[in-house]
Amino acid sequence: MAEKLPRPTDAELEILTVLWSRGPTTVREVHDAICARKPTQYTTVLKMLQIMAEKGLVRRDEKQRAHIYRAAQPRERTQRQLAGDLLQRAFNGSARSLLLGALSAQKASKEELSELHRLLEEYEKGTR
Repeated sequence: MAEKLPRPTDAELEILTVLWSRGPTTVREVHDAICARKPTQYTTVLKMLQIMAEKGLVRRDEKQRAHIYRAAQPRERTQRQLAGDLLQRAFNGSARSLLLGALSAQKASKEELSELHRLLEEYEKGTR
């Protein structure tokens, strides 16, 4: 069984989102992507990536002068971990309550609802 990594903070999730979308990336590239949305200091991004490497959330390739960072786990695994944690902490383990909470918090498109129906059918059949 794979090791359970710590739950990423909001700031760490923002960095992970950049790494998941871009793949292996330098600190400068992560900083530029975040700065496109909000002002952020380069040194803050650098320190966050160093902390995330210590926690095991990212991997650092030090072979080149500019270190390259990549997410240690795929987006889907982290999302599953976060959803499971939220399910236990906020919804007392009730998938029904979690789903109803998510659907009441933000309107789902017809395509999303159709996909949810399909996924639930697959789950019931045991193919998911």
